[in-house]
Amino acid sequence: MASDIHYSSQKNDVAHTDKGGDIAQLERTASSIIEKDHVDYGRVDKEVAKYASDTIIEISEAESKRLRRKIDKRVLAIMVVTYFVQALDKGTLSFSAIMGIRKDAHLVGQQYSWLTTCIYIAVLIVEYPTNWILQRVPIAKYLGINIILWGTVLACHAACKNFPQLVVVRTLLGIFECVCQPAFLILSSMWYKREEQAQTVAYWYMMNGGQQIVGGLLAYCFSLIKTGPLKSWQALFMTYGFLSILWGVFVLYWMPDSPMRAKCFTEEEKKLMVERVRSNQTGLQNKKFRAYQIREAFTDPQLYCHMLIAICTTLPTSGLGAFYGIVVTDLGFSVLETQLLAMVLGAVIIIILLSSAFIVKKYKQNCLTMGLYVIPSFIGTVVLMTVKNHNTATRAGLLVSYYIVLTFWAAQTLSMSMISRNIAGQTKKTVIVAANFCAWCAGNAAGPQVFLAWDAPRYFIAFATHMGCYALLVLTIIYLRWHLMTQNRKKDELAAAGIREAHDERMVHAFEDLTDRENPNFRYIY
Repeated sequence: MASDIHYSSQKNDVAHTDKGGDIAQLERTASSIIEKDHVDYGRVDKEVAKYASDTIIEISEAESKRLRRKIDKRVLAIMVVTYFVQALDKGTLSFSAIMGIRKDAHLVGQQYSWLTTCIYIAVLIVEYPTNWILQRVPIAKYLGINIILWGTVLACHAACKNFPQLVVVRTLLGIFECVCQPAFLILSSMWYKREEQAQTVAYWYMMNGGQQIVGGLLAYCFSLIKTGPLKSWQALFMTYGFLSILWGVFVLYWMPDSPMRAKCFTEEEKKLMVERVRSNQTGLQNKKFRAYQIREAFTDPQLYCHMLIAICTTLPTSGLGAFYGIVVTDLGFSVLETQLLAMVLGAVIIIILLSSAFIVKKYKQNCLTMGLYVIPSFIGTVVLMTVKNHNTATRAGLLVSYYIVLTFWAAQTLSMSMISRNIAGQTKKTVIVAANFCAWCAGNAAGPQVFLAWDAPRYFIAFATHMGCYALLVLTIIYLRWHLMTQNRKKDELAAAGIREAHDERMVHAFEDLTDRENPNFRYIY
């Protein structure tokens, strides 16, 4: 109880310092904070407390790399393949759009657009319950069960013969698939150090490009099916559905729920894996609900910045993804050429995400990298809006411009990794992750709707909307960087004023489920 009072007092004092900011006020704040030099195990998760030491344990670079290789094998490999499976499953609609599903299901007007939108409306509704569940159940088991369920639903697409039936299965698909990204953000912060998380998120998120490469090739193969009991698009859905079910079963068997529950590691390795992430100061897991962290989440500008970034990136992404086949065929490419060109698109996405993660790792500049990668999106969109398709040369140029537009994906990936690195406090993180993916869903749901059937084939309204998104995205990134720099400077002033807990190299309180604001020793990455 005394500890709770201490940290509540500290939080209020720091908040007050934010308003004042002068050295005299900092000195008064320093004198008012009760010194505390031990772990408050009342705030530490019981499973974590079993393996966490009182203060930081130094782990050699060689040992840390050895542990990371083991984690990559059991955790990262699962995340990468699972995200690939999910992206492949979700992308089947785009490929099937030019394989006959629109004609066979008698889709008219905006009905095709609604088949993408309904997924994200479903995710929007279940996102908070899903995040609440993830905080309280074994993550790997919950993930595996959802993979099996979405594989089953995907296979059922093949039996649909009209728009209402497709809406039902697409909605169910969204409900079961929505576990992926929030679960992966939690797993990334649970298993990996802060400096590793940008690359980790990039590795699994680049599977959006991987599915374009493999999906384009497979879609080309399925497009060759001309006879038999199943049409090409039906065979596509059934094959992917059955493979997803098998993968879900494997995830249940292979993937550990947390470092503390990983039977595949020794007790000493578990302890070291917990210590590896102490320096994150974002906690590891905590199942206790803390109401004050909800209030803090909704008063933190980070929440609204990440929501805006999510909307401004997913609105163009979902529209460009859902209408890729239609836009490219409208440029004059055949169905089979369009399927194969999707492989090039996938390679472009992978290059964008890997290069942005490399730049962040080398130069430690997240927000500047995000802004840099938005610039080509402006250029590509302007070309798509102004250049007419006259001949082979302009057709090739427009296709390249379409690829260039997608550089803004780097901002989306880096934003997600910043959430896992900059938000501490399990309840607060749950709220912000859920809010971010609600915005992610809203953008994805709206994206296909700006591609109006009567505006084809140039889609001026859609691309003009995208330009507005890019402009707002850049402004949001600038503000987020300024805000995080300001918060770090204020905490540095606390350390300079003599508050020991603002410069605690032993990281005594790293696992106490303190929020990033509440912990004066926490520094933001920007």
